[in-house]
Amino acid sequence: MPMEIIINPESVLIARKRLKDVVCTPPILASAKLNRLLTCQLFIQCENQQITGSFKYRGASNAVLGLLEQSSLPGVCSHSSGNHGQALAKAARLQGIRAEIVVPENAVPSKLAAISAEGAMIHLCESNQQAREYGMEKLVKTGLTPISPYDHPLVIAGQGTWALDILEQVSKLDILLVPVGGGGLAAGTIMARDLLISLGKPALIVVAVEPEQADDCWRSWQQGQRVLEHHPNTIADGLRAKIGKLTFSIIKSGISTILRVSENEILNAVELANDYLQQHIEPSSATVLAALRGYPEVFAGHRVGTLFTGGNTA
Repeated sequence: MPMEIIINPESVLIARKRLKDVVCTPPILASAKLNRLLTCQLFIQCENQQITGSFKYRGASNAVLGLLEQSSLPGVCSHSSGNHGQALAKAARLQGIRAEIVVPENAVPSKLAAISAEGAMIHLCESNQQAREYGMEKLVKTGLTPISPYDHPLVIAGQGTWALDILEQVSKLDILLVPVGGGGLAAGTIMARDLLISLGKPALIVVAVEPEQADDCWRSWQQGQRVLEHHPNTIADGLRAKIGKLTFSIIKSGISTILRVSENEILNAVELANDYLQQHIEPSSATVLAALRGYPEVFAGHRVGTLFTGGNTA
């Protein structure tokens, strides 16, 4: 039996070493014109240019490779709105492993096609969290190993590697800003920040942003416990998942604040990325620009590191 997998700050360092020759280091963008508009110094890591078009390839690859270090892995399964599914399918295919993905029926068609193109079997389900999780449970019973899109220690550690990458290239950041859906990216970023503190680096604060119409992490944070009621209705399809148990346990004590943005603010931010940076990004990615524009009091005068999480649109 494989040993129990834990998540701690050192896990992110182990993940980075594991992923050294697996993921790419995307470019970091900065724009003086955009900085003037947002009243801060902004540095954006373009994970929309990552392999498979999103940061999800980091977590999926770390999970597959980490599990293979423990034992054989005949096949994996997960649920996904698209990006994790494509990332996991590719990571599995490269290791000669079968992958089956439960995908909500309202997923972006191009994301469905991308999962199929990587050789994974798709199982469509109703567009709610319960159906996604039930579908994955059925696949686990067939002998497949589950890899949550966010609530898995190896996925969390892999997602946190983005922060080590940007902090190696950009000095003296004050804030790391990330979107939050299921919470893997936010939790991994917190773990990376804590790793650097343990190595004697200056402390940064981690800020998360969430759509108003999918704000279960914000509500959970406000109440101090994970809320169960969740009915997302946002264009940011990558952020519709319910906040995870493991991820929220990390976020609730490690996050500085969680900001909420409206659908109009997200759509405007998609245009902002195109107009100022010539970047084609998903609405989920655009939430960070929406937060920067909507909450200048949080970011004004600071050096802010963030990422465009994906660019896989219809």
